[in-house]
Amino acid sequence: MVDDTGQKLVPAVQNAMIIMRLLAASGRPMGATQIAREAGLNVSSAFNILRTLSHEGLLSFDPEAKTYVIGMGLMEFAAPLLGANPADLIRPTLTAIAQEHQVAIALWQITANERIVLIDRFTAPNIVQAVMSRSSRLPVFAGAVGRVYAARQGLTKAQTRKGFDSVRWQDEPEFETYWADVQAARDSGTAQDRGHLFRGLDIVAALSVDAAGVPRLGMSSITITGQQTDESLDTVGAALAQAARQIERGVFGLRAGD
Repeated sequence: MVDDTGQKLVPAVQNAMIIMRLLAASGRPMGATQIAREAGLNVSSAFNILRTLSHEGLLSFDPEAKTYVIGMGLMEFAAPLLGANPADLIRPTLTAIAQEHQVAIALWQITANERIVLIDRFTAPNIVQAVMSRSSRLPVFAGAVGRVYAARQGLTKAQTRKGFDSVRWQDEPEFETYWADVQAARDSGTAQDRGHLFRGLDIVAALSVDAAGVPRLGMSSITITGQQTDESLDTVGAALAQAARQIERGVFGLRAGD
């Protein structure tokens, strides 16, 4: 999540990660030729990487079928994370976004009774920021998180209108504008609230769902109006959407394409 412009990355390691993610997402055995094709690698390079990963136990090789799957050796790296507090796993990613983009980020738990509860905050040093206390509660349809929630849930216009009406806005937007934002969020995975939920605050949000498609966590950048440009808010939104997808895979076990 940190800007790596100018850093020298190792192509072989990047290609190994592409292969690992491909096999993890597929959930089925794959041969070297198929892996090379879907990973966009030449067969020779893919084979050498597969052989190395298999030797290290990160992949398992079936000599009869000549296919590879994720190996038990991966548990050596995953074991320290099992049973960990999800917020602890998420913290480095959201802290990096906050510092890179000079924003404050709120992490919200989405409850079964359609509320969001503030469970953590991440911020860059030396910025003027709005402060919300932990355990603050809002209707799930509030602000930018609400727009993404309605989008990810695939709610109808009537269902969204009912949720919209449950929110106490400081400067209520037109519902048609809110609905247009919901529809845009279906593709982008992010939405904005510019001074409607709270006057003087620009909010950009994304959210993560679990493997069953249930919304679990919302994350929103909260800045004082004028601190960020339209372009920088779009950039923050893209970073949050990418983080949300990473959290879905790494914390909630959501496979690509689900």
